[in-house]
Amino acid sequence: MELLKTYAEEISLELDGLVELDKIIELIEEPKFDWQGDLAFPCFTLAKSIKKSPAKIAEELAQTITHPLFEKVVAEGPYLNCFYNKLIVSSEIVKTVLSMQSNYGASAIGQTKTVTIDFSSPNIAKPFSMGHLRSTVIGNSLANISEKFGYNTIRINHLGDWGTQFGKLITAYKLWGNEKQVKNEPIAELLSLYVKFHQEVEKNPELDSEARLWFRKLENGNEEAEKLWKWFRDESLQEFSKIYQLLNIEFDSYNGEAFYNDKMGEVIELLEDKQLLVQSQGADVVELSDYNLPPLLIRKSDGATLYGTRDLAAALYRQRNYHFDKSFYVVGQEQTLHFKQLFVVLEKLGYEWPKEIKHIAFGFILKNGKKMSTRKGGVVLLEQVINEAIELVGQNIAEKNADLVDKEEIAKMVGVGAIIFHDLKNERQNHIEFSLEDMLRFEGATGPYVQYTHARACSILSKSTIDFNQLNPMGLTDSYSWPISKLLLAFPEVIEKSFHQTEPSQIAKYLILLAQEFNSYYSHVKILKEDDEQESRLALVQSVAIVLKEGLRLLGIQAPEKM
Repeated sequence: MELLKTYAEEISLELDGLVELDKIIELIEEPKFDWQGDLAFPCFTLAKSIKKSPAKIAEELAQTITHPLFEKVVAEGPYLNCFYNKLIVSSEIVKTVLSMQSNYGASAIGQTKTVTIDFSSPNIAKPFSMGHLRSTVIGNSLANISEKFGYNTIRINHLGDWGTQFGKLITAYKLWGNEKQVKNEPIAELLSLYVKFHQEVEKNPELDSEARLWFRKLENGNEEAEKLWKWFRDESLQEFSKIYQLLNIEFDSYNGEAFYNDKMGEVIELLEDKQLLVQSQGADVVELSDYNLPPLLIRKSDGATLYGTRDLAAALYRQRNYHFDKSFYVVGQEQTLHFKQLFVVLEKLGYEWPKEIKHIAFGFILKNGKKMSTRKGGVVLLEQVINEAIELVGQNIAEKNADLVDKEEIAKMVGVGAIIFHDLKNERQNHIEFSLEDMLRFEGATGPYVQYTHARACSILSKSTIDFNQLNPMGLTDSYSWPISKLLLAFPEVIEKSFHQTEPSQIAKYLILLAQEFNSYYSHVKILKEDDEQESRLALVQSVAIVLKEGLRLLGIQAPEKM
């Protein structure tokens, strides 16, 4: 039901095409107070061409616009305010949700188009910390939202699986490593070896030369170096896969930095052909001063390539292989400059498609107001947090609903959902304070609160004897159901905003509002009371359950039917 568009069309008809329909749609807003109506059109822009005051224009338009979906259209000073016909609108919106089910809010805008999303991207042989959570859950949610809009969505995990640190790790393993210990606890043991290397190198600087030698061997295809590197990578991926399974996240590609080792020569050739490479202190760079940006370093004086070279190769590879229409890089805000440089260099190479590449930046997860740091011992391991959250939810269930069936599975849904929701309810550019206690609350703006509201709606439906396949809901106009109907109506628009703004928090905030309005409805209205409106009330409850479940799914969160 595109009520806003319908209202705009009625105004456009009365104005005889004086203002373009798209412009009218853009100008329509939501009134500040409920008593002012549901939609408001400001008439200021019409004053000059019609040669009347905005208030007079609003007054004249109010006398001519009528439509079955609108109860009335009135002038409120210079605004033309529209009041929906609650009976018809509430009935139609519920019928729409019930008929479309989880497809409600879907769009065909991305059909036949492809979007690539680069997200998560942890460094192998290092712990998967809470710091990696943001890229992982923001990227996964954007992938879900893109699919909702019809896009063929390619999820890419660009692993940090190359670099001089592997020379250090190989050196450390050969000096102090134990195969059995690495197999038992891959990440912990490899991290311990890496830390030990840095401690020992202070006493014995020669270790640095040894590490450089081993990385050179790795780059040159030395069999022993490659075998150890592949083993470290495989063991790390197995550990990461446990976390991705807990988060219910999958990827289409794990092509990391190493994958582009043989693809950077072409990038350098392209830059040379376009005469973009210049020398600076012995290194090859692309000058970007005409964009007020520092140069992008392409090749060091010793011939080594860098992140910029790899990212250029990755962008070219993805465009050739996936023919993407849009491409998102979900990477922390500290990399903003790097991506500005990257996109400009791609444009300088003469490509049009870099205009459709976007860096999806986000803030830090803070602990006690400070950025988490591995070096300073301030890191919090994501797997530990997830397991602790699941355990705490399990204890809560044992205390309040010990007979609950599948309580371990539900504890997992709620614990994981709490962590994801705590992240995604915040606008992604903001920093987030890590607090397991806040995440797991069952009241307020939390995942468990929204999940519990969904379970409550399912519980009400399970107590009814009505056949939900035969429902014929009529409109509801009471003061507690109407705010819910309006929110259900807004769901497609919220998804659209979240897609265009690449901002999952739009959906998370919406779900909190819907849960709050539903809980208010539940506490004031006897939903199961047997009267003429029972079917309509139950249809509204079912619509809420459908939208809450679908909204949570778009965020990457499951919705238990019992809690």
